[in-house]
Amino acid sequence: MATPGTPHPDLSKRHDIPLVAERDVDRTASIGTLVKDASTQMSTLVRAEIELAKTEITQSVKQGAIGGVFFVAAGAIGLFSLFFFWLMVGEILDIWLPRWLAFVIVFVVMLLMAGACVFLGIKKVKKVKKPERTIASLDQTKQSLTEAVKQHDGAA
Repeated sequence: MATPGTPHPDLSKRHDIPLVAERDVDRTASIGTLVKDASTQMSTLVRAEIELAKTEITQSVKQGAIGGVFFVAAGAIGLFSLFFFWLMVGEILDIWLPRWLAFVIVFVVMLLMAGACVFLGIKKVKKVKKPERTIASLDQTKQSLTEAVKQHDGAA
């Protein structure tokens, strides 16, 4: 067990922030001195908490970035794998059809899928609307400011 005034040995190893033993209390100190000491201690505590938060957030961001890199790598591998998938489909069709026809069929299917994606993309883009509420709010603000300026100029 730790002696009074010294931090517990397990707690001092958990954080990078040094723990300080309490100072002796001056019973004759003025209120101003006590407030100053409390303010200094609070400032130190807040700085230590901010430092701890920065350390934890930095570690979390690093872990998230590493995870993101793995997702990007998986996406790239998956994208390159599609080439081999379509090649395989062409080779399978080659069993029943002439080779040139098998690969023409694969090519046409790929073009149809690309066309469907373009169609769906255009359909979604056409649904994008202008921010009507924001525009209305800005117009209202403009009118209010214009009226306020007119009233101010008329009163002056």
